[in-house]
Amino acid sequence: MPRRWPAEWEPQTSIWLSWPHNSETWPGRFPFIPPAYTLFVRAVAEVLPVDLLVPQPQIEQAQAMVGKVPQVNLHLCPTNDCWIRDYGPTFVCEDSHLRGIDWGFNAWGGKYPPWEFDAAAAKRVCEVAGVTAESSPLVCEGGALETDGQGRLLTTPSCLITPTRNPGWTQAKIAAEFHQRLGIHEILWVDGGGLVGDDTDGHIDQLARFVDPENVVCAVCDDLHDPNREPLEANYRQLRIWGRQTDPPVNVHRLPIPPPRSIRGQRVPESYCNFLIVDGRRVIVPQFASGASDDEAVDILQNLLPAMEIYPLDASELAWGLGAFHCASQQQPACGFCK
Repeated sequence: MPRRWPAEWEPQTSIWLSWPHNSETWPGRFPFIPPAYTLFVRAVAEVLPVDLLVPQPQIEQAQAMVGKVPQVNLHLCPTNDCWIRDYGPTFVCEDSHLRGIDWGFNAWGGKYPPWEFDAAAAKRVCEVAGVTAESSPLVCEGGALETDGQGRLLTTPSCLITPTRNPGWTQAKIAAEFHQRLGIHEILWVDGGGLVGDDTDGHIDQLARFVDPENVVCAVCDDLHDPNREPLEANYRQLRIWGRQTDPPVNVHRLPIPPPRSIRGQRVPESYCNFLIVDGRRVIVPQFASGASDDEAVDILQNLLPAMEIYPLDASELAWGLGAFHCASQQQPACGFCK
């Protein structure tokens, strides 16, 4: 069977998470993070087993807060931060077997040293999961990749074709690597721009997401005076053009971001695209204490995914770390589904 990276809505065996412990990620607000993260762990574990990486110094805290939650399994593993989407393995199916692609990781282009624990975590995940870890020389974060499960990929050049991540790599060479590692045969390089305040250089999981092979939601900004307006609108126009040309065609739906919010004078990059689909049954949708826009995002996703439970969950504290639920998770597809 050809290699394939399953879509997020396909059957899963577990969701991998990583316990938050780096107070520098949420300056001035870290005490709010473990309780908020606990609610996220519980929301996932109600549907699917959770495999949670925990550094030794935090094991007692994690055991006390989530250790007795049904379907939560704790695994000792040193980490630098909690954003396992970016440093965990990307699981692919090939010949009825699951493999974990271990990308290179350097903390978003060397922004946040040290990162050696995070860079080593994918191998630990694969060891616990009992799957082969396959190393790639490409520096690539999981939040930079979005697939329909049928060989199409959405990504951005700004977080891959950069001297801080992949010096000397051309777009064609990166595309060949995605073909080899993920079975990708079509790539849309979304290049309008990212969110103000985003430190990833434009991860796609903040900008555009497949909800099925024929529908994509795209972050947009309806405030004409917001600096996010034009970059996001450019992404939307590019996706619309591509959606009419690709096969099968893709409908692109507007998913407006919330109004601007700052903490300690810094704009928080918030997008409802940072949702997590759990086993094709529950969609955990970030909420940003934003009232009407939170409700609108829930309605849009409920209309697009009527067979799934839309589960709104507050992410206003977590987002101060410049990420949300998708950034903080990594799904493991059901191996039997690959057969």
